[in-house]
Amino acid sequence: MSNALPNLEHYWMPFTGNRYFKKNPRMFKEASGMHYTTYDDKTVMDGVSGLWCCNAGHCHPKIVEAIQKQAETLDYATAFQLGHPTIFAMAEKLVDMAPKELTHAFFTNSGSEAVDTALKIALAYHRARGEGHRTRLIGREKGYHGVGFGGISVGGMSPNRKMFGAMLPGVDHLKHTHNLEHNAYSVGQPKWGDHLADQLTEILMLHDPSTVAAVIMEPIAGSAGVYLPPVGYLNRIREICDEHGILLILDEVITGFGRTGSNFGSDAFGVTPDIMTIAKGMTSGTVPMGGVLVKEEIYDTFMTGPEDAIEFFHGYTYSGHPLAAAAGLATLKVYEEEGLFENARKLAPVLEEEIHQIKGTKHVIDIRNFGLLGAVELNPIEGKPTARALSVFRECYDRGVLIRTTGDTIAMCPPFIATADDIRKVVHTVKESLEAIE
Repeated sequence: MSNALPNLEHYWMPFTGNRYFKKNPRMFKEASGMHYTTYDDKTVMDGVSGLWCCNAGHCHPKIVEAIQKQAETLDYATAFQLGHPTIFAMAEKLVDMAPKELTHAFFTNSGSEAVDTALKIALAYHRARGEGHRTRLIGREKGYHGVGFGGISVGGMSPNRKMFGAMLPGVDHLKHTHNLEHNAYSVGQPKWGDHLADQLTEILMLHDPSTVAAVIMEPIAGSAGVYLPPVGYLNRIREICDEHGILLILDEVITGFGRTGSNFGSDAFGVTPDIMTIAKGMTSGTVPMGGVLVKEEIYDTFMTGPEDAIEFFHGYTYSGHPLAAAAGLATLKVYEEEGLFENARKLAPVLEEEIHQIKGTKHVIDIRNFGLLGAVELNPIEGKPTARALSVFRECYDRGVLIRTTGDTIAMCPPFIATADDIRKVVHTVKESLEAIE
């Protein structure tokens, strides 16, 4: 493969400083296992699983083979009034992995689409039950639920919202649980903060609980900076939703498929949602795919009227795409056959021990970890938010390790094929890079 750079002018890159990148391009041309190869033949260890998604590493041969075979056999089939065997097998496998109450899967092409789908399911479910007055949705500050209008409406990251005018009406937000005074340098879940769940009751009393359709939140707020739920917090949210007949949607796009050491974050925290959104790790990042898992009662509520009538007027051209289904089914088999979730559980204490050794390094104001997720929060440069973390990102890249930044937080989430030494290399590179920057 040529080392020459392509013309960079015409591609408008997402979530990127386009002008800076095109003057200082960082380009990958190959990937395998734990590593990328840059366009100029340097090796970069992947410390962030691509973008929280390549849990089985890159170009896993069994997943690649499944995609190739599917492309040779059936390249595309519409999901509207037709089907193909692989997507039904994928749905069955997902339901087998999920909490037992979640019995049906609806497929999308991304986490963003999964969230918008989940919100529509919640609203339509209440209407089908004769409670069409339940139209309000409640998200959380610092929550990330993709970039569709539904997702940014219930999401709570200001930069993702501020340029796009009015959001969906009837949306409110819980306060976030991040508190440096009480929880800085917590190892695993913070012990302080479960009482913050009771803010949900206050919001419900403001709006009238009978008008609220659903509450949506991530078990761990990943893209905002790996913010962990205080012990007991999610359980209390579940209790309040149950008290008022409100659906609980857990966005497991990041926390699903072994990232917490369990199949899903809901397993790790002992809280089962009514609706779950999934994506990223379900194909190990190889082919875009997302989905929504729902309880039996929700699915059954839609199954009324003539048998040949459409029950839910929603879906996408590429819902259940054959290549995505093949990639997903192969990925789930790889996770199981190679014990990758077990490996993630074994690696979690290594990440925990190593990352907390960064405490005391200059610029560091907090460290957070759970499962194979870690975050190091930095004191921002006055008047230049995000600049310090970006400096660490560039320094790590130059030292041969890819990490993720969000605001002034550095995030790490290595693939499950990593070794303990790989984890140490990622963390030590972050520490060295922090010491090297101003």
